[in-house]
Amino acid sequence: MELTGKIIAVMPPRSGVSQRSGNNWMSQEYVIEVPGGMYPRKMVFNLFGEDRIKQFNIQPGEELTVSFDIDAREYNGRWFNDIRAFNITRNNAAPAAQAGADAVPAAQAFAGQQPAQQPAAQPFPPAQNTDDGGDLPF
Repeated sequence: MELTGKIIAVMPPRSGVSQRSGNNWMSQEYVIEVPGGMYPRKMVFNLFGEDRIKQFNIQPGEELTVSFDIDAREYNGRWFNDIRAFNITRNNAAPAAQAGADAVPAAQAFAGQQPAQQPAAQPFPPAQNTDDGGDLPF
């Protein structure tokens, strides 16, 4: 599965020693926010392995596409979801989106033109003309 959004939180890494093999392990969780509608969705995912954590080097504010697998496990009679990322792709569209809404479009800047002014807002509903000579009050 894949999800594209902005990283809004990076949790501290966790590490330990495996009871089965005795090897060291490391895991880190991240929160990604996916735009959409009035209420953006958030999801926590994790990367497992120190090499992957260093390889992807995820920072807050980055626009990423996360490829992940979902699995569930039982612990003491309760079930928990595990969302583990296996690939991260950085999106290059983030700098253009940060330019702002008041920036001059490139075509206008090249031609030396200024952005067109917005027309004055018209009242809604439009004003009624009551002096039309008729006998109706409106």
